[in-house]
Amino acid sequence: MKILITGGAGFIGSSLALALIARGHVITVLDNLSEQIHGKDAENNSELFLRIKDKVIFVKGDVCNEADWKKVLPGQQVIVHLAAETGTGQSMYQIKRYTDVNISATALMLDLLANNKYDVKRIVVASSRAIYGEGRYLSKKYGYVYPESRSRERLVAGKFEVNWLEDEALQLVATDEQSKIHPTSVYGITKQVQEQMVMMVSPTIGIEPVAFRYQNVYGPGQSLKNPYTGILSIFSNLIKNNQPINIFEDGKESRDFVFIDDVVQATVAGVEKTEAKGNVFNVGTGVPTTVMEVAQTLIDSYGINVPLNISGDFRLGDIRHNYADMKLAEEKLGFKPKVSFKEGIQQFTNWVNQQEVALIDYKGSLREMKSKGLMK
Repeated sequence: MKILITGGAGFIGSSLALALIARGHVITVLDNLSEQIHGKDAENNSELFLRIKDKVIFVKGDVCNEADWKKVLPGQQVIVHLAAETGTGQSMYQIKRYTDVNISATALMLDLLANNKYDVKRIVVASSRAIYGEGRYLSKKYGYVYPESRSRERLVAGKFEVNWLEDEALQLVATDEQSKIHPTSVYGITKQVQEQMVMMVSPTIGIEPVAFRYQNVYGPGQSLKNPYTGILSIFSNLIKNNQPINIFEDGKESRDFVFIDDVVQATVAGVEKTEAKGNVFNVGTGVPTTVMEVAQTLIDSYGINVPLNISGDFRLGDIRHNYADMKLAEEKLGFKPKVSFKEGIQQFTNWVNQQEVALIDYKGSLREMKSKGLMK
């Protein structure tokens, strides 16, 4: 098939492009080679771009630009829409930018498809676990509950765990696709709207929609230059430069870390399998890992001992816990993640050890958030 990948020079996109090419598909990539992800002079220096450069039809452009869409849409049978702004914290003060890229650009794509004759038969959209906000919990008194965003007052008082009414002893359980959607950041809101637009509009114009709610994706190839997103990259950058790590809250907050190869496997199924159409899938491992575990595992793997400072700092909009229920993806797509966190971290750190890791301005990104009143 002829497949368009927006954001196809990025971390997930470039890996997906190579996997689809290996399966005989013809890939077009639309990407603006953002400096925040690729660094300066990306066309000559970005490893992510260079590994696909001669294997895809590449169009440097912006998903917010109608003319760029019109360059790449003709002849495409599938669109994998990955292009997005992705930093949770940054989204809270770059609200228009996140709305423009994640919502308005998706609206532009759908508008063009609705009002012109193209060959597109399926859209696979990258959604996010951020649309859930806090994960799903079990209360002995109330059953399954979905706590709201934690207040500044609770966080300042060091009450980092979520609560529901008077119940402070909730049990964390896996979040399934039927769980409440209540994002706690602008980023989460934009991904919710993006997903809903694709899932609602596509069938009305004869296109099959598929959405993947990716958990925290990591692995070889992810940007080591972006100080705003990617906890494994940020921690790795600090460790490799012998800098202390500021552990937010108490270090017990947890996420579901899913390896890039597993994400690609799931997304290929979303492109190719009939059973995917019309469905929204979680993509994770179904295993929560704490931030403290992440930091210590990275330190052990690199063999570089840097201080871990549990500071009690926090960012408004950050969630406490979330991990994926993977039953639907297994049932419909036959997808089961294969790479454990331990194995994935080893592959990731082996790759980082082969890179030149210049110190990013992580402290500057934190100062920026503090100046906006979003971090303590």
